[in-house]
Amino acid sequence: MTKKISIILFLLFCGILKAEIAVSGCTIGVTPINFGTYDTFSSTPLDTAGTITVNCTGDVNKADVTLGVSSTSGGFNPRRMRSGGNDLLDYNIYTNVTRTVIFGDGTGGTSDVRVNRKGKPEPWSEIVSMYARIPPGQDVAAGTYSDALTATVNP
Repeated sequence: MTKKISIILFLLFCGILKAEIAVSGCTIGVTPINFGTYDTFSSTPLDTAGTITVNCTGDVNKADVTLGVSSTSGGFNPRRMRSGGNDLLDYNIYTNVTRTVIFGDGTGGTSDVRVNRKGKPEPWSEIVSMYARIPPGQDVAAGTYSDALTATVNP
């Protein structure tokens, strides 16, 4: 008998402009992360991916993209999803495909992602990949688990 858990990770995205950028700025969009079904008896991690698309005007030559802490755990490592009252499921989001660098704001051992115009005509855009993982072997109750994160772009 396997426990099946539906996973939904909500990423809330908002663009925040620095005060010194008076005329131009950036916006972001997301392809959400959806883990699907987690099998508590699997010995391999459950991996998936998503993207953040950064759209900027020509006046902005570079921007930093940050990903906030888990609304459930209040931290970066581990981030946690919640189902119902007290059921928690550890996960994280990384900047690299090998899932060794935690996507965050540059604090607490995390890394943000810098995007550059690199000679692109204005307006320009860049796609930032997010690599997500739920570690194996977590004995959690069946249910729908979710969390909310905030992504920010600072030109």
